[in-house]
Amino acid sequence: MTGLAVVAILLCVSITEQVFAAEGMEEPKSIRKTCGVCPEGYATTGRTNAPELCKDGDPVLVQCVPLGGNMLSVCGSCPDGYNEVGRSNVPSRCGSVDGGLVSQCQSRQMGASMPDPSQGGVKCPPDCGSTAAPGQGASPPPPKFRPAPESK
Repeated sequence: MTGLAVVAILLCVSITEQVFAAEGMEEPKSIRKTCGVCPEGYATTGRTNAPELCKDGDPVLVQCVPLGGNMLSVCGSCPDGYNEVGRSNVPSRCGSVDGGLVSQCQSRQMGASMPDPSQGGVKCPPDCGSTAAPGQGASPPPPKFRPAPESK
């Protein structure tokens, strides 16, 4: 009986160590839904009234995406680190908060790697490098004349 007790104690200690080790690890960020507001590090991309799901406190179910993407489409105004590049009103997606405003947001880091619009664009042709002459594609050129149908 003492051997069984020792095994049980070792099993409990092992499980307890695994639980404490898992608590110290940071959960990977992914799209999630929660009641109320999105946690820190997330942006709200959808809202709906769901009192049947959110029974304690705020009856609003929100969809949250982790910050860090180059482009985000969020309810309300853009989060810190993002510039607004467009907006629209979509109350069916974002509810009545801010009049259903959906902002299209671009990461400021992404904007820094884009070409400077004041320097002008590249016009193609002639600024697109060397190109093949017309008719030098992958398929053979079409025949210059159509052959007469064969008579039987």
